[in-house]
Amino acid sequence: MTSTYILSSSVVEQSAVNRLVVGSSPTWGVFIKYSKIMEDFDTLKIGNKSFNSRLMLGTGKYRTVTNAVESIEKSNCEIVTVSIRRLPTNLQNDTTSFLNRLDWKNLWLLPNTAGSQTAEEAIRMAFLGHELACQIRQEDNFFVKLEVISDPKYLLPDPIGTLKAAEFLVKKGFTVLPYINADPMLALHLEDLGCATVMPLGSPIGSGQGLNNLANIKIIIENATVPVVVDAGIGTPSEAAQAMELGADAVLLNTAVAQSTHPSQMAHAMNLAVQAGRTAYLAGRMEKNTTQMQVHHWSKLVNYFRYHFKIKYKYHLLYIESN
Repeated sequence: MTSTYILSSSVVEQSAVNRLVVGSSPTWGVFIKYSKIMEDFDTLKIGNKSFNSRLMLGTGKYRTVTNAVESIEKSNCEIVTVSIRRLPTNLQNDTTSFLNRLDWKNLWLLPNTAGSQTAEEAIRMAFLGHELACQIRQEDNFFVKLEVISDPKYLLPDPIGTLKAAEFLVKKGFTVLPYINADPMLALHLEDLGCATVMPLGSPIGSGQGLNNLANIKIIIENATVPVVVDAGIGTPSEAAQAMELGADAVLLNTAVAQSTHPSQMAHAMNLAVQAGRTAYLAGRMEKNTTQMQVHHWSKLVNYFRYHFKIKYKYHLLYIESN
């Protein structure tokens, strides 16, 4: 169960970038009264869709088809991302991938534009992704994980190409989930364009280095009014839990599960970690008690002087007695 807030007075919304300039409040120059309401379920809302799971799973790099299918089932995820470039044009005759073995009544396809080096390529991939969604009877699915990666060595996303493609796709009615560097200003600009989420990387994709961009991710979470999905770099369940404890709305991962020794077990562990991290975030962390540490250090200092004073006084008495 979680809490949300509604505005009880008329307000004028400001852009995401303006919010950062004038303050963290979503509005400016008006008095706002908040009313607290309770919801029965802590759902993740992206665009016009709601999801119970906050774990998204990729479909690449698995050793076997069985590993992939079992991992998706064990993870209890509801969003599965698939590279459009790896799919055949007709899924009905597909014998190479495992998409036909998945239960698309309980899963939501998130086509991604991986492999696109320019905005134009990513836009074409997004439209192909919708056509593939229609083949699994998700005609209302206009979701796209936008990846524009012109860097073949480090696979870092291109911010200019991402902005260009996002602006076009949002105008065409797509629900855009852009994969970006952990750049707080870029995240705000994409939010202003109408993107449904922002997806900052924790560390380079497939590296398993964890949350190396912790400070910037915190800033993005603090200022965003759309869901923040930490994507790429997560290698262990503890890192997934850490991302959720920070206040991230979801995590997307692939290699950490696909390349583990037992993928289905790791997928289950990631699911539990995401749930634990989210619950901990909603519960609220205790405040750090620095006073106790100050008292501890002060008592050590007092004891130090007390000890040395006793030693000095003892030798002083011995000197007097000897004379």
